[in-house]
Amino acid sequence: MKVLVIGSGGREHAIVKKMAASTLVDEIHCAPGNAGISRQAICHNIPDSDIPGILGLTKQIDPGLVVIGPEAPLCEGLGDILRGEGYRVFGPGNEAAMLEGSKGFAKEVMIAAGVPTAGYERFIEYEVAMSHLSAITFPIVVKANGLAAGKGVIIAEAMTEAEDALRSCFVDRSFGDAGLDVLVEECLVGHECSVLALCDGETILPLEPAQDYKRIYDSDRGPNTGGMGCYSPVPRVPSQLVDEIIETVHRPTIAELARRGIEFRGVLYAGLMLTADGPKVLEFNCRFGDPETQAILPRLENDLVELMLACADGSLADHKLRWKEERCVTVIIASAGYPLTSSKGDIINGLGIDGCLPGVDVYHAGTAEENGQFLTNGGRVLAISALDHSFRAARARAYDAVGKVRFDGMQYRRDIAQEPARGEA
Repeated sequence: MKVLVIGSGGREHAIVKKMAASTLVDEIHCAPGNAGISRQAICHNIPDSDIPGILGLTKQIDPGLVVIGPEAPLCEGLGDILRGEGYRVFGPGNEAAMLEGSKGFAKEVMIAAGVPTAGYERFIEYEVAMSHLSAITFPIVVKANGLAAGKGVIIAEAMTEAEDALRSCFVDRSFGDAGLDVLVEECLVGHECSVLALCDGETILPLEPAQDYKRIYDSDRGPNTGGMGCYSPVPRVPSQLVDEIIETVHRPTIAELARRGIEFRGVLYAGLMLTADGPKVLEFNCRFGDPETQAILPRLENDLVELMLACADGSLADHKLRWKEERCVTVIIASAGYPLTSSKGDIINGLGIDGCLPGVDVYHAGTAEENGQFLTNGGRVLAISALDHSFRAARARAYDAVGKVRFDGMQYRRDIAQEPARGEA
């Protein structure tokens, strides 16, 4: 069977690598892919934003399964279009994808479904939003309502920071049109974690939880990013808590969508805060997370393609997930200037480690290839994941691999999985 993966990041590389191990797959295609993905898949230079181009490519390839990785094409309705043409698709349609495409819609669904989340107010006028600040208690969270590539969330500890955040959204338009509609939320306190679940419209199968690191610098300092590292599983989120989260978050959300005539097929990602009052939803994503995917999929023993087909066909109830006992630690390597800017064209050395170090996977994100050399081509450049019997060993293995990579201006956090590793002492 041929499969087509849409996207160009580390998440898509992790999906492609896992698919390559499937006995069901004869040929993997990716649009547009990247320099690393091209080692396992046939890449086509069609941006994931080019819906007509992707439709034409799909008809040319005639794949048995299409996997849509990024959020933008999902929110543009690519899943609906391809399903309408008779293709099996892993990924929700436009209406379900609005759980990620509109934070306001996600809040409405959660409130209707009784899903625990932060209190909020929504604003489309700058002056009204600014006036609201005088009536609230800090800290708060300012969120661009629309898609902002994981960067439209600002934690404001005081009035001046909140004013700057609103000015950034409405006046400076730092997040484009996505920031002209803003949510101002209470700031939840606790430990963050991500619980992703496969869904076929009815059956829900939870993946192992993961812990993401959003801030650019160690000790959670600096601006938010798309994610600087991850680990899985999460010791503070045992299986009983995962079951509770599925029953209080995922299941009622899927049921509320169904009540509205909206079917969700794909991955429902819940970003959670484990508060003193229990888990509360920070955000929903309608696809595999990045870098969570790079920490979760190496531990999955099932055939990923089988599971994705089951989501597309509505037969997920016939499957049970199996996991490796090993821990996984993922470290993101970013380019100079990230997350405010990104450096492109810097030569990357040391990538000969891919496939040569036991228990280590190197996933490309912002890379390109020119004259036989790998170059930086984006903000988050690489994700290095390592498996081992303990977090301490997996962490050491991951950072040992990171230390073998070199390019000008490279930056990475040095505290990924430090907490669970220390807990093993």
